[in-house]
Amino acid sequence: MRRTVGVGGVVVIAASSTAATTSIGIGLGLMAGVVGLHLPAIMLLAFLPVLGIAAGYGRLGRDDPDAGSSYRWVGRALNPWLGFLTGWVNILTTVVFMAYTTTVTGSAIIQLLGKAGLHSVGGLALDADSSFQATLIGMLVLLTATVVAVRGLDLAAALQKYLLIFEYAVLLAFCGYGLFAGDQPFSLDWYDPFAIPSLAALAQGMVLAVFCYWGFESVFSVGEEVHDPKDASRGGFWSLLMMLGLFLFAGTAFQRVLPMDELADNGASGLAYFADRLAHQPLAALPLVALMFSAAASLQASVIPTARGTYAMGRDGTLGPVWTRLHPRHRTPAVGTWLITGISLLLAALSLVIPTVTELISATVNAIGIVVALYYALTAIASAVRFRHLLREDLAEGLKAVVAPLLGAAVLLLVGGYLAWTFYDSTDHFELAADNGWFELSVPVLMIGSGLVAAAWSRFRRRSAYFTGEPAPTAA
Repeated sequence: MRRTVGVGGVVVIAASSTAATTSIGIGLGLMAGVVGLHLPAIMLLAFLPVLGIAAGYGRLGRDDPDAGSSYRWVGRALNPWLGFLTGWVNILTTVVFMAYTTTVTGSAIIQLLGKAGLHSVGGLALDADSSFQATLIGMLVLLTATVVAVRGLDLAAALQKYLLIFEYAVLLAFCGYGLFAGDQPFSLDWYDPFAIPSLAALAQGMVLAVFCYWGFESVFSVGEEVHDPKDASRGGFWSLLMMLGLFLFAGTAFQRVLPMDELADNGASGLAYFADRLAHQPLAALPLVALMFSAAASLQASVIPTARGTYAMGRDGTLGPVWTRLHPRHRTPAVGTWLITGISLLLAALSLVIPTVTELISATVNAIGIVVALYYALTAIASAVRFRHLLREDLAEGLKAVVAPLLGAAVLLLVGGYLAWTFYDSTDHFELAADNGWFELSVPVLMIGSGLVAAAWSRFRRRSAYFTGEPAPTAA
């Protein structure tokens, strides 16, 4: 693959993958329903273990740039079964994310149409909280984003750069105004993690907040396409710092403008409600445009690293050779990109059993958050094992590559494990409903279980060199 991207493009890809505007627009209301008026506290608290994880990613990416990123690193440092599982769940979580973001994008478009006065089409009333309508419209956006992704990283990064500039300008303007115009009294208690109502609320809030930071690691899957592998590390850290600033800023602004009940009740339409409280139309529609751009950019930014991950797995023989086919002109994994899009579209259609967008988002984020905590932790442990010699040779580097990742991994495993237990303990029966604990727990269990089955197939049926340690055949 061609090396076409510099540090600026890497920052854009990472920022688009984390999709701060989308996380703020639909995530703050969900988190408020869990942790109360402590949004800045939970975002700051979650940032600490994620920063430790990022230190491990940065060191691994600098020493061993690879399209497979965590899949290769965990496999080499720990165990190929764990490495395959890391790559597998990474792919599945991204596909699930793309499926639900397809719906979010469609919902934002329907909300915009409503602001423009279009409330029905052909006699059908448009409903932004209808999963069916939002998914159909979002599918068209995903297909368009895939076409751009196949054209190459340079075009994708250039497009996302202008979308990000618009998103951040709108977000900063409205949140900045909200800080001064809001009528809710400011309190330092908002930043106090010890004031969060319960341990269960802390665990679920942490998983939701970690999910908001999720995506910074996408830059390490394009390590073979950047001019300098160090650019991937720089881009990942810069994007994380930007996300922290935006989340603290927006969390404070939202709580200055909206009381607790309004913040929690509006869920997926939180940003639109926030804007309506601050401005009249058409200005109040600008945050919705930003949300739409953010969701669309995150779809594109998600399919890019996932296609690189499947490319690396196909190159190792753990997945079929179809995933290694490059576009003859653009030298991107085009077939894999379209396959991932197709699977995401199918999953988006299946998710229509959950009737409302708000319920779909809640169920998806909780499930993905547990699995993300697991594969982040495995990658951090791989960093610690691989670079443990630095504790003797260079203490400062050892603290960054070994101690910080291990601390981050420990926190995420504890939080994810506790949340999984609360889901299990919250009910005594299974029901296909977003608020059923066993249903929410079944999603990560199926992801992990399917990964173990796929790993066994790859090891014993495909006899992949990734498991045997033999040289892999060169991908065409």
